[in-house]
Amino acid sequence: MSRAKPVLMICLTVGWFATAGPFALAQSAPPPAQDGLLKSGPPTWDANRDGIFTCDEWKGFADRIFTLADRNRDGKLDKTEFATVQKADAALADADFGYFDENQDGKIARKEFVDKPSAFIVRFDRDGDCRVTGDEIRATTAPKGPQGPAERPRDRFH
Repeated sequence: MSRAKPVLMICLTVGWFATAGPFALAQSAPPPAQDGLLKSGPPTWDANRDGIFTCDEWKGFADRIFTLADRNRDGKLDKTEFATVQKADAALADADFGYFDENQDGKIARKEFVDKPSAFIVRFDRDGDCRVTGDEIRATTAPKGPQGPAERPRDRFH
């Protein structure tokens, strides 16, 4: 009987490490970094579904959203109508009224809304051609590796 207790304790300890150990390691590892503009996946406004997001596609999408939100059809959005914009697409959920209201008159005109650049295109369009490709997204979100030395090592004998 006295011999069974240590064996049981060893089995319990090994069992605990076998089950809890990997869980503890998984919990301590930081989650992979994710760009906030991609938290809902790629944008839904890729009109032709080719995986390339263009300024023209954004403007068409913004125009449709504006029309949907402008309930009284006066050509301007007030703050209550703007709530519809925020609910229309996950990419606009955190949109700020003041960002679009350029002249700060308390209303957003269609031109103010549609002509405002997409935060997505501003963030990912690396070559400035008003088109965001998958390569540009990958290049922007790729983890940055360790940087090399700040300067080239010098030869001690020269």
